[in-house]
Amino acid sequence: MMLQGHFISTLLNDKFKDTSDATYQVWEYFRGITAPTFFTITGFVFFFLVLKNGTLGWDNPRVKKGITRGLKLIGWGYLLRFSLGMLLGYYHESYFYTDVLHIIGVSLLLLCVLYAILPRKILSLVLLIVTLFSFLFERMYDGIEISFLPQIITHYLTNANGAVFTIFPWFGYVSIGAFLATQFVKYQNNKNFYDVMPMYLGVSGLFLMYFSSAVLFYLQEATGFDIFIISAKYNYLFARLGDVLVLFTVFVYARNFIKHPIFIQIGKVTLSIYIVHHIILYGSWFNTGLTRWFYNSLTLNEALLGAFIFMVLITILVLKYRDATNVFIAEIKQKINYQFRIVKIVFAKR
Repeated sequence: MMLQGHFISTLLNDKFKDTSDATYQVWEYFRGITAPTFFTITGFVFFFLVLKNGTLGWDNPRVKKGITRGLKLIGWGYLLRFSLGMLLGYYHESYFYTDVLHIIGVSLLLLCVLYAILPRKILSLVLLIVTLFSFLFERMYDGIEISFLPQIITHYLTNANGAVFTIFPWFGYVSIGAFLATQFVKYQNNKNFYDVMPMYLGVSGLFLMYFSSAVLFYLQEATGFDIFIISAKYNYLFARLGDVLVLFTVFVYARNFIKHPIFIQIGKVTLSIYIVHHIILYGSWFNTGLTRWFYNSLTLNEALLGAFIFMVLITILVLKYRDATNVFIAEIKQKINYQFRIVKIVFAKR
């Protein structure tokens, strides 16, 4: 969904982006599910592994890995926005805009902190409350000006200055994913769990999709708090969460099918897929991506065929050269560690 969504939205000619066309509406709707699903799965998978380890607090090795992973993602976020032209003085403020990798990185750090400092008894509740409040008050903080902080930091907090993604409300999807992980870990050994849990997820998802706005209107009438009606009139966060829960239901029921080795292998290289697709599509360091030559220029048939080829090619490329890439990275790390050892020896002698 990410690969074809980015390819088509970036390269398809604007005249084919007809919002009145039913087919385009369906495509656009499902493209809108991609980011919420991405963030929710991140929270679910990471927290499931943390809880499954069982070690409490900072001593949990998964927490340490999560911190390393979070910092790594933030670093990749900035590295992919870097271009060689910046070395020559061609600087653009968009370099500091936060995107998916930045926010997922920060989200992992936040989950690590919550896991380490909160008692297990209230952990699930806090994760759920974080989601509810981040979604409910989104209209109150979205686009807010924060002039007293450096702009590189404000991009994480508001999109007023051009950031694509911000910590809130998107951490709300990560936290609900983590909440779901707590429920899976708690009840997965119960009899008929994988028959009952998907039904709860599916019903909850459909409820959020079709009735969450009505509930928010009712809460405003019952309490008099305007925040509910403000949220109801711009209710995409709760509705998209409903989409994600329904999608979760499908994946739980299809779990035996998606245990096929090819899906397992693809699931292990999602970061590499993101990085490679970003470089090929947007250019990154060399500014020579597909957008440089085909931005908003493809016909519908060209875009559809191109998206299919793009998805297959990127996936095969990453899987084929994964081992070689890992060896290359390992060699770089070894050389860096060797240099550090030399520096330590020199300073020790002094």
